[in-house]
Amino acid sequence: MLLWHETTAIILQMVRPFLRKMTRRKFLAQGLRAGACLPLTGALSAAFAGAVDNKHQAIATKPFTPLPDQSPLTPEQDAFLDTVERSSFGFFWEQANPQTGLVRDRANVITGKQSSLSSIAAVGFGLTAICIADARNYIAHEQARDRVLNTLRFLWKKLPNHRGFFYHWANINTAERQFDSEVSSIDTAILLCGVLTCRQHFDEWEIKELGHLIFDRVEWTWLSEDTSVLSHGWTPETGFLPSRWSDYSELMMMYLLGLGSATYPLPADSWDAWKRVPFVYDGIRYIGSFAPLFIHQYSQAWFDFRERHDHYADYFQNSILATEAHKRFCLDLHGQFSDYSDELWGITASDSVNGYVVWGGPPATGPIDGTVVPCAAGGSLPFLPQQTVKVLQTIKDKYGARGWCRYGFVDAFNPLTNWYDTDVIGIDTGITMVMAENARSGFVWNTFMKNPEARRGMQRAGFQPNGPRYQFKG
Repeated sequence: MLLWHETTAIILQMVRPFLRKMTRRKFLAQGLRAGACLPLTGALSAAFAGAVDNKHQAIATKPFTPLPDQSPLTPEQDAFLDTVERSSFGFFWEQANPQTGLVRDRANVITGKQSSLSSIAAVGFGLTAICIADARNYIAHEQARDRVLNTLRFLWKKLPNHRGFFYHWANINTAERQFDSEVSSIDTAILLCGVLTCRQHFDEWEIKELGHLIFDRVEWTWLSEDTSVLSHGWTPETGFLPSRWSDYSELMMMYLLGLGSATYPLPADSWDAWKRVPFVYDGIRYIGSFAPLFIHQYSQAWFDFRERHDHYADYFQNSILATEAHKRFCLDLHGQFSDYSDELWGITASDSVNGYVVWGGPPATGPIDGTVVPCAAGGSLPFLPQQTVKVLQTIKDKYGARGWCRYGFVDAFNPLTNWYDTDVIGIDTGITMVMAENARSGFVWNTFMKNPEARRGMQRAGFQPNGPRYQFKG
């Protein structure tokens, strides 16, 4: 039986010629259909996680350490992150169709060549970005309001959906389904988070009404009709995809939204159905998966897990620990890749010189080659603010126009091989912008958590305040 990393290497070798044209979700979806998915699921995942856990416990040389420094941002750091947010917002404003509100999946910042491909997840980040821009006065309030209205009207009346769930990919102008893509459960969840953020932020009757209509149309009971572990999606050609959201990942937002629905709620036991496998690296114990760093970021872009826990964990603290483990993992690779340092680290799913790659660690996932992915640090800003802002400042100051562009950071670069991406990807720019704002003000958390669906979802999942006696177990 092949080891997991050997299987992954074989799969990547087979599909590498196609990766340049793929983004994260499409690559994962095709891998899932082939039966080779990241992260692994079911008994196989648990078996490997146990092996990795034991291995890391055996080789760990440092004792468990307290949480990293959570010192607040300095005025200079806050001003730097404002520059990051302003630039990142430009992508969502300029790379969207103003009439449909659909946002391009990516943009080439060198050639300016534009694609007609929109990602519904990018739309979710884009709606949230408009709320931030309105609050920060990056654009006029009327402009922000009108763009959100156009987007929500289009989502409600024209963008094709099935039982309220949207297709992963759409034409930015016509809304036509692209690539025979799936009705995506997780990408719909990201979109809904953006919709609910707008519903709370804007004091506009039609925005609030459309937000209710779009969210209440989603039939979570259909997605969970015969299972408490939700499917990745559905297509009219083949029905439900065989892969399930069964291991800790960005899935938390999806389950919590479903639990919070007033019209088609998930059963309460669905929160207990997915696995929370412990990992240990360098003495740090946390819940994780065989997956890139973004799994610790996405749900926490909107849901505020600070100082709260369910029956299993404090997930905000868990993401702090997982990010610290990831940083140490990168630093431990310094002997192989000399660019990784205390001021330059971070790997998550991204472009590479060989196309789109799902990589990260620990344990090592994908063909790591010294590439740095700015949104790894950007999406972790609330977890390790001092350490991650240092990385982002290094990228902008040291690599200049090669690592920084009009939309903020390029998606990835490799200083060892002098490769610098020409593209900006919507979801990676989005997680950086949203988490930068959360690190600065908590605005997205504070706005989103006013939604009764968010509060009800966390209540039904069993969340409660930490209190003086609570101790994180991992």
